[in-house]
Amino acid sequence: MKPYCLEVSGDFACFTRPEMKVERVSYDVMTPSAARAVFEAIFWKPAVRWRVRRIEVLKPIRWINLRRNEVGAVMSVRNVQTAMNGGDGVLALNIEDERQQRAGLFLRDVSYRIHADLDIEPDRVDQSPPAKYRAMFERRAEAGQCVNQPYLGCREFAARFRYVADPAVEAPTIAESRDLGWMLHDLDFANPTDSQPRFFRAQMANGAVNVPAWEGEEIRR
Repeated sequence: MKPYCLEVSGDFACFTRPEMKVERVSYDVMTPSAARAVFEAIFWKPAVRWRVRRIEVLKPIRWINLRRNEVGAVMSVRNVQTAMNGGDGVLALNIEDERQQRAGLFLRDVSYRIHADLDIEPDRVDQSPPAKYRAMFERRAEAGQCVNQPYLGCREFAARFRYVADPAVEAPTIAESRDLGWMLHDLDFANPTDSQPRFFRAQMANGAVNVPAWEGEEIRR
């Protein structure tokens, strides 16, 4: 199986800790779920699945405090159903009424190298050879093409990306090791109506975080 590598960077990033209920506080390092989302933004089909294996930190971990305006409400499901059934309803939010100002602790000036495997589902509808899917990703990544703009945790923090053909000749990771604590691995969508988060104990060794397999013993609900 051929692993793939991307270099992603941006001015700001926020990989939100789920235990923070009000203010946004980022993990120290990019999460596997955020890395997966970058790969999927470039290439995704129902027949494929991305498995993130390693996250490398290329720049020192720096923080910034920002205060932002956010919308504190969502569209009413009842109003949407009324409009669908009767052809009339209120399908709008007044930003002035729902605006909330919140502080956040974000990362700034970030850069990562993310490694992932491209798994091809054996029971896929399109039984094209795996080489077809791999060639499609390589072509899109090398050309800088994406389905939607990759982002670093929050959609407003757009990510720049570059396909890395040979990670061995790239810049080294930061020379820092630390225990990152329990980190979000990804969401379990086995039950589409009630997705459950899964966590793992993340350790950064010389700037690199090895991500355990989804089915590994290290994963905790």
